[in-house]
Order: sequence, then structure tokens, then C-alpha cells
Amino acid sequence: MQFDTKIAVVIRTDLQAWQKFNVAAFLTSGIAAAFPECIGEPYEDASGTKYHALIGQPILIYGADGSALTRALDRALTRSVKPAVYTEDMFKTTHDAANREAVRAVARADLNLVGLAVRAERKVIDKIVDGLKFHS
Repeated sequence: MQFDTKIAVVIRTDLQAWQKFNVAAFLTSGIAAAFPECIGEPYEDASGTKYHALIGQPILIYGADGSALTRALDRALTRSVKPAVYTEDMFKTTHDAANREAVRAVARADLNLVGLAVRAERKVIDKIVDGLKFHS
């Protein structure tokens, strides 16, 4: 099945494994919150056990260094695509309000990005992540 949109997550490659997983989880929750239409139907197994719905389209995960993350952010914003962002300062906080304050305290050009996520038309996402490789 071909989707009209793509979801891309870009994560800084020099993070520890637990940090990468944490960042990916938080960023995809931002996409789900911003685009509730991307959520599929709830799951149920053959025994009748019910499970939560998931995002109903593939999520492409790319790796990048800090400068490539900043470039992807700039590309998204110049194309009017609002991203979800995660900064290194957010690893030091303990709750959502503190996360927002950590981002609010830093000008965009000085954000120490560790990840971002975007959802937009396929061709737009391709331009935002151009030159990046899938995360390994």
C-alpha cells in the first residue's frame, strides 16, 4: 500500500541505545498527537484480547549528526512542516513541563538537537531527509 504521506524520524547517531529508543518513542508520540488521522484501528487477537491502536503507516528512521539534524530542521521549517523535536537538555528533565521549558530557554539556532520527527507529503519528506541514511 502506498501512502500519500511519510513519517520520518531523524535521530543523532552518537547517542546511547536507551537514548535513541527514548527519543524515537517521544517523537512518534508527537506525530500521533498532531495527526490523529494517522492512527489505525485497535488490535484484537484470536482470543479476543484487545490492544491499543498504532500509527497505521510505516515510520522511516534516519541517523544524522548534529549539523545534519539542524539542516533537516531548517528544511522542514522552510517547507512549512512543523516538526516534533527532542533536545539533549531534555534528558536532564523529569516531566513534560520541564521539557517544554528546556526547549523554550534556547534559541532555535542554538538548540542541541538529538532528534526530530515530521509527517508530510512524500515528496516533501524526501527533500527534508535528502542525503540522510537509514539509522543502523
